[in-house]
Amino acid sequence: MPMAPRGTYNAERAAALSGVPKSTVHHWHRENIIVPSVSAARIKLWSFGDLLALRTIYWLRHPKDEPGGQAVPVTPMPKIRQALAHVREAAEQFSADDGQGIAVDRAGRLVVLKHGQVVEVPDGQGVLGAELLDLTGPFAAGENIVGPDLKRPRPHLRIVPGKLGGSPHVEDTRLETEALGALERRGFDSARIYRLYPAVDRGYVDEALDLERQLAGNLEATAA
Repeated sequence: MPMAPRGTYNAERAAALSGVPKSTVHHWHRENIIVPSVSAARIKLWSFGDLLALRTIYWLRHPKDEPGGQAVPVTPMPKIRQALAHVREAAEQFSADDGQGIAVDRAGRLVVLKHGQVVEVPDGQGVLGAELLDLTGPFAAGENIVGPDLKRPRPHLRIVPGKLGGSPHVEDTRLETEALGALERRGFDSARIYRLYPAVDRGYVDEALDLERQLAGNLEATAA
């Protein structure tokens, strides 16, 4: 019996959470650079590993300058595709509870982090320079697009790939931030939402609404 996917997101949610513009997500799918691993049918569904893969592609395909001003070349596509396979595999074993993190270097090599420190380079080689991308940390793809931390998007919010379809939720509850954001979009003010969830700390509700505004802003920034 096949394992249930770790995280299930539609294209809009995948783009907003990854921080990669929605138009870019669709373009990469059309070009067969990355195909959503949960469902590639008419309703495309992306996994938690796909979120990390989207960030990986974006970072490795965009040239950057080192602190000294020397240009860092774009990583070749064969290296990127190899990195994607490793990232998706690592995401299947990912557990934020023990401080684990997943990163890549500019050569597309996977790096395992523990509380932000490098603990393992699976291929046994040295990490390329000091530049790493923590794939589960906040990710900025542009001036107005910032994907949240994919472990703890706010102090009292959590993303657990195997829980609630990987949806951001208030910790120690099954209350998804998307449900609270939907209420706000329907015109409910904060006071009314507080009354609907009296057992949830109001500060946690505020964090959830703030996250949903951020995700909506990520989509709006590339709507045109």
